[in-house]
Amino acid sequence: MKALVTGGAGYIGSHMVRTLLDVGHEVMVFDDLSTGHRDSVPDSVAFIEGNIADASQMQVVLANARVDAVFHFAAKICVEESVRSPRQYYQGNLVASLRLLDAVLDAKVPYFVLSSTAAVYGTPDEVPIPEDHPKRPLNPYGETKLAVERALCGYGRAYGLKWAALRYFNAAGAYPAAGLGERHDPETHLLPIVLDVARGKRPSISVYGTNWPTADGTCVRDYIHVRDLCEAHLAAASYLASGGESGSFNLGTGQGHSVHEVIETARRVTGRTIAVTVAEPRSGDPAVLVANVERAKKVFGWQPKRTDLGGIVADAWAFMQSTQRRE
Repeated sequence: MKALVTGGAGYIGSHMVRTLLDVGHEVMVFDDLSTGHRDSVPDSVAFIEGNIADASQMQVVLANARVDAVFHFAAKICVEESVRSPRQYYQGNLVASLRLLDAVLDAKVPYFVLSSTAAVYGTPDEVPIPEDHPKRPLNPYGETKLAVERALCGYGRAYGLKWAALRYFNAAGAYPAAGLGERHDPETHLLPIVLDVARGKRPSISVYGTNWPTADGTCVRDYIHVRDLCEAHLAAASYLASGGESGSFNLGTGQGHSVHEVIETARRVTGRTIAVTVAEPRSGDPAVLVANVERAKKVFGWQPKRTDLGGIVADAWAFMQSTQRRE
């Protein structure tokens, strides 16, 4: 398979590139480097710098590349920013994705795999959350991802595009042996922030509320290793190529871990002191978000392999330690 990975210099996209290379596929990366890192893309991989919103550039790239599949990771991902700057999210996540889809259709690319999100659900009525749960996004980030999924439904029916939308819960971890991990600026994800405290880059971690209706009073989330996530994308593409039906799928482990559990695990793995500051709960934060992942397991035979929280933290810590030595 020949694949184009949009956002392939970013956190998850760079891991997707490595996943494809590790099993012998040919890969091209398209990224504007607004949040990605050029050094996350191997020198052996064709790299094109550009913005997916540039319809003419995308048309030329896809017409010349003759790829079998597009893995679409290029997007804005910060919930809080989407509330402050919805225009950026509707333009960057929705309008740009529609232009990409038009180029995909014009180039007759048969398969399209979308990086989507559990934010399409909003506050859940049931946990674990199934794919047919009502969609009630609480912010423009979730709204724009859901809008792209709905566009895919229409494009599939009208034009025959085969697609999969993969709804992530909490991507975490790293691939330290490949030099890959989280390098967001600013960082908004819990685990790298906790580890920044462990290595002295931050004074403390803010815990947003300790009176949630959970076992220890802190929010519970489903953390999936980034390498498992990427292997699911590959399984989804293979499923589509074998004649499988398009659709949306949750990606998680089906297990929840609280904020306190993550912090305690990080203390154990790093052997470092991690100071905690209790802050007011954030508006719209659900107490528990855990995926029902039976559909992905049943439909394309994917199973997360790296479900131990300690292992996820250890991989992220090993990557951070390696980057700290280079700083």
